[in-house]
Amino acid sequence: MSSPDVPPLRLNGRDIGPHAIMAVVNRTPDSFYDRGATYGFGAALDAVGRAVEAGADIVDIGGVKAGPGDDVGVDEELRRVVDLVAAVRERHPRVVISVDTWRAEVGEAVARAGADLLNDTWGGPDPRLAGVAAAHGIGLVCAHAGPLDPRTRPHRVGYGDVVADVIAHVTGEAERAAALGVRRDAILIDPAHDFGKNTRQSLEITRRLDEMAATGWPVLVAVSNKDFIGETLGRPVDKRGVGTMAVLGVSALLGARVFRVHDAAAARRALEAVSAIGA
Repeated sequence: MSSPDVPPLRLNGRDIGPHAIMAVVNRTPDSFYDRGATYGFGAALDAVGRAVEAGADIVDIGGVKAGPGDDVGVDEELRRVVDLVAAVRERHPRVVISVDTWRAEVGEAVARAGADLLNDTWGGPDPRLAGVAAAHGIGLVCAHAGPLDPRTRPHRVGYGDVVADVIAHVTGEAERAAALGVRRDAILIDPAHDFGKNTRQSLEITRRLDEMAATGWPVLVAVSNKDFIGETLGRPVDKRGVGTMAVLGVSALLGARVFRVHDAAAARRALEAVSAIGA
């Protein structure tokens, strides 16, 4: 039973607690973080098992690198993710399976394979995706990427008030999804740090994350090893772990609920410390 201060969040038939770990598993050969270490089917399935053992509540499976790179068509994305979702569903029936996609065709296929959540990190470029989530009774992440098309990077993007722009977009997408039939307790909002934003804007979002939490929608943060952390600290991708944990702690204290990370075990320890402070 959720407390009055914590918006209800229910996925795969279970209530998701106040601090949930979403572990990243990328079936891509060109991931910015692991450089293809979990591209192979067996490697990806093993990575899911390790994440679950480390305390992940959700695994987020992706078949397309977020940044620019080789074109990945629908058929190839389907090849990378659908069988993996089915295998994870069979091997880990209680874990929440999320799929990182903006395409309705992929959403439909992974929903049939057993996915519980569609993670639309690009902010709704395919308006049919919310209808897919509604039709299958699964969840949806509503994110903000500003004016960007999928897999493009920001260039001199500006906002009068970046947080106001983020909140207006994600809450609008969330209400639209609910109107289409997605359960309100299965919708999350995500400011999408670095997506359509520079480092200054991503830091501003982090400082004011409590304003997003105040909307009443559960907030997901995906900050793990991202460029705004690297630029702030002057650290390469493989040296951003400490910065990531610091941002996770701040985000948790400001009301974030779900934390998308590469290192599930470290994130679990960090969030347990935050919970102890707030107890």
